[in-house]
Order: sequence, then C-alpha cells, then structure tokens
Amino acid sequence: MTSASRGDPVSAPDDDILLLEDVLSEPGVGARDFAAVVNRCAAALGVHQIVVYLADLQQRHLMPLTEISTPLDIDACLAGWAYRTLSLRVEESPTGEVMIWLPLVDGTERLGVMCVHSDAVDAATLRRSRSIAALLAMMVTSKRAYKETFVQRTRTETMQLPAEMLRAYLPPRTIGNADVVSTAVLEPAYEVGGDAFDHALTATTLHAAMLDSMGHDLASGLTSVVTLAACRNARRTGADLPELVSCVDEALAHWLPDQFCTGVLLQLELTTGALRWINCGHPPPLLIRNQRLVGGALAVEADPPMGAPATLLDAPRRVHEISLEPGDRVLLYTDGVTEARMQDGSLFGLDRFADSVIRATAGGELAPETLRRLIHRLLDSEHSKLRDDATILMVEWKPASA
Repeated sequence: MTSASRGDPVSAPDDDILLLEDVLSEPGVGARDFAAVVNRCAAALGVHQIVVYLADLQQRHLMPLTEISTPLDIDACLAGWAYRTLSLRVEESPTGEVMIWLPLVDGTERLGVMCVHSDAVDAATLRRSRSIAALLAMMVTSKRAYKETFVQRTRTETMQLPAEMLRAYLPPRTIGNADVVSTAVLEPAYEVGGDAFDHALTATTLHAAMLDSMGHDLASGLTSVVTLAACRNARRTGADLPELVSCVDEALAHWLPDQFCTGVLLQLELTTGALRWINCGHPPPLLIRNQRLVGGALAVEADPPMGAPATLLDAPRRVHEISLEPGDRVLLYTDGVTEARMQDGSLFGLDRFADSVIRATAGGELAPETLRRLIHRLLDSEHSKLRDDATILMVEWKPASA
C-alpha cells in the first residue's frame, strides 16, 4: 500500500457550486436520512462510495456511520492523520482503488473524516470532494442535536447520568475564527461529575470559562449546569465580568445554597489582545509565550468561589487585565490535571503540563490536537490515575492582522 499527501485544492469554481446545488435541490433531500444524502453525493461526484467517520467522544477512534466499515484508530492510520492535521491524504487500497481521506470540519471543530472511494484521482475530484466534505460537515452539526444515531456511534461506553446531564449543556469542543481558537478536553469522559467549560464568540470578543463544582455526583453536575446557564444568561444581556459573576453567585445562592463552584471566567478582545479575567477560588491560568511558560503572569490572589458564601462579602469581584501577544496560549485547567498520578507515582504537575504544550507548539501542532494528545498521556500510562475530573481549555490568540 502506498500513500501520498496532496496540497489544498484551488477555490471551488462554478461547476462545484452546481454540484452542491444538484445534491441539495433533489426533492426531499432535506428530510432524507443522512446515509441517503451521502449516497447521493457519491453519485453526483461519480465515485464508487463515500463513507463518513465521526470521532468518538474521547477522540481515540473514527467510527463509521455505516455497518460495512470498521472503526479506525486515530493514532495509527492515514484517516487519523487527516483528522489530526486537518490535511487531505490519498492512498491506494489493496484492490487498486484510490481512497481519498478528507477531514470533516465545522468551522474549527473537528468532527471526523470522509473517505471517497474512486478509480482514480484528479484535481477536479479532489476539489469537489472538499466541497462535499464541507456540506456533510454542516449536515452532521445540524442533525446530531436530535439524531441519536450520531451520538450512539460516537460512544464506546455507557454514559453515567451526571455526565449525561452535564454534557448536554457543554458547547462544541472547539470554536474559533481568523483571530482566535478556543479548545477543550474533559475526562473521565463518561463519568465526569462537576467539571465544565464554556466558550462563545461575539463580533469582538471571546468569552470563556473553566468551572469545578464541589463534589463528584449529580448535585455537582447540577451546580455546573446552573453556573453555565447563569453565565450565558448574563452574557447575552451584555453583562460585564463582575455583573456576570454576581449573577452566578445569586443563582447558586437561590437554587443550590449548599453548593459552590470555583472557576476562572475571562474575556479576550480579538483585535487588541486585551485579556480580562476573574478568578473565583480556582488554580490560576498559565500563559505560554514564545515557547516558554511566563511564570506568574496570570497568578493573582483568588476571590472566593461562586455561590452563597460570596453573596455575604462586601468587597466586589476583582477584574485582572493583561495584554496578550500574537501566538500566546492561555491555559485554564482544573486540579485533576496537575494532580494526576504518573507511572512513577509522581504528580503530573505544572512543569510537565506546561512543557507538553510548549513542545507541541514548537512542533507546529494544532491546538485541539495538543489537548487530545495531552489528556491521553494522562490516561494511558500504565499506572497513571486521575484523582479528580481533569479538564483543560486552551485559548490561542493569533490575530489575522499579525
């Protein structure tokens, strides 16, 4: 078997637009089963078959949306390479058929890959395949909110009830635009209790949060869900950071007076790199600049955790500010990351945590792939053990103007 890499195809010309219009204009296509749409795409492209694979919840395997195919190991095949690097790959199958692997990406979120089975490959086939991959990625995103098949295919274990509740409120794993990428991972994937993350974009600002609720049960998950809802409710009415945290304090005090939640909530101005944040009893964020950890850059005295105790304080929440430089990476995390046990029994710690990200940055690794590999490192060592939920959110500011 041989393999080869192909560069990005040129921009889609008019005939590619007509190809997508042909697929979408067929009567009933909007209500069709996803598999039928994929088959229609293959027919329009003039190839043998198109198979869609979605990454499982822990990003270890690519799970096919057809029973005739088998799962693929993301770390051990060309399909996984396409997913990890967001690059197109081409290989020849043992039967002489050409297999074109393309990443399925919605905005900046990696969904999986698409495989095109064809007799031959040329520039037009590659270009049109990319257009169809973009179409199918949007369809996956629009349908997975209510199509249980997608959810079932991307799970390899039974989800515990607290995790089911919490994950229903989490945003996409990765968001971004031309100026910023925000990406997160959360383990244990099927048993998470109180950890959560949030991120959202406006025209000018990235909003992000890292949360860690007291305990590891259904009440913990409920605390995080109420906190997420309060954050979003305040944010969508234009509340500034101090008002936003006050809304969380009041919501928890009213609905869950016996619970509290630590967290870091931040806002990043996309054009200037101005970063503002409030630390509510949480481990301080880390700043990585020019492939080194800037010690203490974001380490400030923390305010009390969010919840009923905070409503009794007279002092307002303190907002901290710093100016980022292009290429900076900001890491938010819960203590389950740094307190994870390694094979030799030692704690993973801040130094190893930062070093892992620095090495990945130096190697040109994409931010989502950096976190995927890092969390697997914590899980896969023979004697490693998570002592608590482990969640990481990384913000990378890379303004287009720079």
